[in-house]
Amino acid sequence: MTTPDWAKHAVFYQIFPDRFARSGTVNAQEPLSLKPWGAPPEEQGFQGGDLYGIVDRLDYLDELGVTALYLNPVFASAANHRYHTYDYYEVDPLLGGTDALRALLDAAHARGMRVVLDGVFNHASRGFWPFHHVLENGPDSPYADWFRIKDWPLRPYAPDGSHNYAAWHGIPALPELNTDHPPVREFLFDVARHWVEFGIDGWRLDVPREIETDGFWEDFRDVVKDAHPEAYLVGEIWGEAPSWLQGDRFDGLMNYPLLDATLSFFGAGALREYSRAHLTLDPIDASAFASEIERLLALYDWEATCAQLNLLDSHDMARAPWILGERTDALRQAVLFLMTMPGAPCIYYGDEVGLSAAGDPHCREAFPPDEADWDADLLSFYRSATALRHAHEVLRTGRIEILHADKRTLMLRRTLGDTTALVAFNAGAEAVQINLEAAALPDAPLAPAWPPSAEAALPVASSPLTLSLAGRETRVWTTD
Repeated sequence: MTTPDWAKHAVFYQIFPDRFARSGTVNAQEPLSLKPWGAPPEEQGFQGGDLYGIVDRLDYLDELGVTALYLNPVFASAANHRYHTYDYYEVDPLLGGTDALRALLDAAHARGMRVVLDGVFNHASRGFWPFHHVLENGPDSPYADWFRIKDWPLRPYAPDGSHNYAAWHGIPALPELNTDHPPVREFLFDVARHWVEFGIDGWRLDVPREIETDGFWEDFRDVVKDAHPEAYLVGEIWGEAPSWLQGDRFDGLMNYPLLDATLSFFGAGALREYSRAHLTLDPIDASAFASEIERLLALYDWEATCAQLNLLDSHDMARAPWILGERTDALRQAVLFLMTMPGAPCIYYGDEVGLSAAGDPHCREAFPPDEADWDADLLSFYRSATALRHAHEVLRTGRIEILHADKRTLMLRRTLGDTTALVAFNAGAEAVQINLEAAALPDAPLAPAWPPSAEAALPVASSPLTLSLAGRETRVWTTD
């Protein structure tokens, strides 16, 4: 299989559009009563983040080292998260409309930054025009077969929840689309092609396993790749799914299994009690972590491994800083681990300035506009961590081997051609020593790459070498 080359080298930033930045220039917002910026996220309503606000903050994202954006849904919707789509061909007016997406794409592309949109194709909303047509006309509507309807008349607002059509997770506001019906498939494929031709760089596909129509995702891929061969297709599948990454459906998956293992290792001793979907988040030692890394790496073709979307949190779960019990040292090591692993790391908006919150909806709070409210040291760390990844291709696409895994220490070797990198983590509080055989070292000196202030190179060794790591220390050396 082949995957988009740019995705293997990207650093993603996930944005929940209603809560990232308000530009103050969206006409559709002027006569409306928006929630105050920073209102409690558990309150329903819109706080007014928009796509022009993202444009205004591209300098900030550039400085952070971001090269690709993943946006939660932007199409017209009656929900602030916009998973209740009612018009797939219109960007929500509260976000600035389609002109705002045009402005964002042009500005991002001018910087070499990609933009991936969230595709919600399993279900629509009660406001989706074909569903409204069926609601008005019953079985006489030519769109009746677009949905799986049990009997008539439709009951979309039944007070006892006894709606009589298939709905996502039984939520009547989210009627499922009948993808077995050819006109529905053609509609969704046209939507996918339309926005790729408009200029987006790929799709993050929501709950793709819940579309069970044979051949749907294979055809979807053909349509998208025909429009733009380098478009990135990444699926929201929380467990491992090798059959989905064989070159005929997706390029990568949201790598929740790696998230689980990463937080479980670096957060051992600090983890809050928290579970979500397939996540276990139980403390593990280095040996168990290494075994899980090797298992996950063996699941997929190398092309797919390098195109995984590696994350520590998202809009669907508690923020990583919260899960880690506000242990910034653990968070920093988890971030550095993603920055030195194959697969594109993804930063959830606000983590880099210290946002920390429990699960949905708390994790969807407004980005603080006042820099006085930011954790400046943490932001500086994130900037340095992304710079490390960008500076060394071996950390992005080099082959990976585990040289050492014991108790709270882990050491990795990455190789790409004649270039070698060694990455060492001590996730424990006490200083440790790691003994390396001479055969584990390259035939060239290893220069320090992390921390940024490090000066000590590793010599070419003809005998075993002992490395010392302080508590919670991460070290990286490279030959390039």
